[in-house]
Amino acid sequence: MITQPFDELSLGQRRRSGGRTMTETDVVNFCGLTGNWLAIHADAEFSKRSLYGQRVVQGGLVFVVVNALLGFDSSVVEAFYGVDRLRFLKPTFIGDTLHAESEIIDLRAKGDRHGIATTKLVAVNQRDETVLSCEFSLLVRRQRLPAQ
Repeated sequence: MITQPFDELSLGQRRRSGGRTMTETDVVNFCGLTGNWLAIHADAEFSKRSLYGQRVVQGGLVFVVVNALLGFDSSVVEAFYGVDRLRFLKPTFIGDTLHAESEIIDLRAKGDRHGIATTKLVAVNQRDETVLSCEFSLLVRRQRLPAQ
């Protein structure tokens, strides 16, 4: 997502990730990790009678997978700063392949050593539907950490 020091970033920079298919294993592992065993995620028979007619991948899982698809450079990214306007616009189903797209929409200084880079982050499935949209902010170093 962010691979350059703060002062090298510019508004409008864009990136698109490779694809990532959401699997049954992903959903079950996330259920176990979070305790989110809602029937819409965990019960195939219940889900057949739901609005979508099938199990839906947890929104939290879609969010964490998508924001990581673009990758981070630890030598410049200090920390996750926050997320705003997070919306799940369409459901994600087991077997859907997601791509992440980002565009830098705001840059602001945060002290002498950092800045905050905000991107519009969207997840797009294999049907070219936007399933998630948010403003994703990172605390970014002005100077790259030296290699070890």
